[in-house]
Amino acid sequence: MRLLMEEELFPSTPGKVKIERAHAFNRQFHRCFASTSTMFLWALFLIALTISYLSFKSFVDTGTHYFNLSSSVSSSSHAWGGLQWEKHVRTSADIRRPEGMSVLVTGAGGFVGSHVSLALKKRGDGVVGLDNFNSYYDPSLKRARRNLLSKSGIFVVEGDVNDVRLLARLFDVVAFTHVMHLAAQAGVRYAMENPASYVHSNVAGLVTLLEACKSADPQPAIVWASSSSVYGLNDKVPFSESDQTDRPASLYAATKKAGEEITHTYNHIYGLSVTGLRFFTVYGPWGRPDMAYFSFTRNILQGKPITVYRGKDKKNLARDFTYIDDIVKGCVASLDTAGRSTGSGGKKRGPAPYRIYNLGNTSPVSVPDLVGILERHLKVKAKKNMVEMPGNGDVPFTHANVSLARNELGYKPTTDLNTGLRKFVKWYLSYYGYNKGDKSGM
Repeated sequence: MRLLMEEELFPSTPGKVKIERAHAFNRQFHRCFASTSTMFLWALFLIALTISYLSFKSFVDTGTHYFNLSSSVSSSSHAWGGLQWEKHVRTSADIRRPEGMSVLVTGAGGFVGSHVSLALKKRGDGVVGLDNFNSYYDPSLKRARRNLLSKSGIFVVEGDVNDVRLLARLFDVVAFTHVMHLAAQAGVRYAMENPASYVHSNVAGLVTLLEACKSADPQPAIVWASSSSVYGLNDKVPFSESDQTDRPASLYAATKKAGEEITHTYNHIYGLSVTGLRFFTVYGPWGRPDMAYFSFTRNILQGKPITVYRGKDKKNLARDFTYIDDIVKGCVASLDTAGRSTGSGGKKRGPAPYRIYNLGNTSPVSVPDLVGILERHLKVKAKKNMVEMPGNGDVPFTHANVSLARNELGYKPTTDLNTGLRKFVKWYLSYYGYNKGDKSGM
């Protein structure tokens, strides 16, 4: 059928010409559908046209989802990979100091991750965050941390460390010099409720990230968070990096121990530079609500009783509480001193550094003493329930020997528990807007 010109479809003059052309069009239309075979062909044509339209619409919708991302750095989207997304990633990764580094920080919406990201950005390093903002604890706290990062020009990609395509795209957009891997499923007791989450994040997630790193060209140096929990049932104090760690007391500890073995394997086979950091009970402003000092503060202010565990021999539990600022200094020093990876495109060209350090405070404090300090800063007496520690994976004490980190990283913790808790309480009251006359909750 001849394609009708624009003038024929939309004549410039009304009247007789319009009527005659309409009759002519109708005659052609009826001839086309005069036979069954012609109608069948038209039906096939319409079906094909419909399918083509739907396919095109799907393509357009996908493209829109892919490219039409928000231009605001302060809001991450589930969509990733578009032009605006790439621009945000590159801008966030820009290095603004001589000899600076470009760092991918996983778990950037978390407690330690957000503090490390801010410290790196403040001194002029490029920082790109990655976090899945899961609901293990209140995601709004994680998003509030992300807002702080955004104000400092740090873009946090919302995604999972197990997403192979996402990691590949990040390494394609930015040639990261370092990776600070802090994403993990934390907590000892939660492992009894949801063990699969620990394997997914702490084992599978770690392997997925290492695969991306060993395939990157150039390969980044990796610093990652192990845990003091790997010492498990070790009764030699203080805990030293040379101590045996083959008796984990919890699934969480077991996954962190597995992580140390896995990272050693990738260091040996692929030449990845790896530094593992065994954190000892980190606390401070913007901390994790599942930690004892955090929940104690909430319950004390609300007039609710707190549960204080004791060992089976009636001894008080003790922890080597380490203030967040001290941990950040250790993390940054580990990045600064990390040797280069020696592989390229997944092939090792020589030996690469493999290191493990304790990052603790070296001064364990009993849990009852911790409660006493909180009571003084909150000016509220706690209602305590003393309970024997259940067999849930907790250990009776932790105590760090940090001489190796001191000698090789220049690590020196400076914040005692009283000072650190005072700063935490000040933040807590400010963040939650607590009114002493309101006991209804926050």
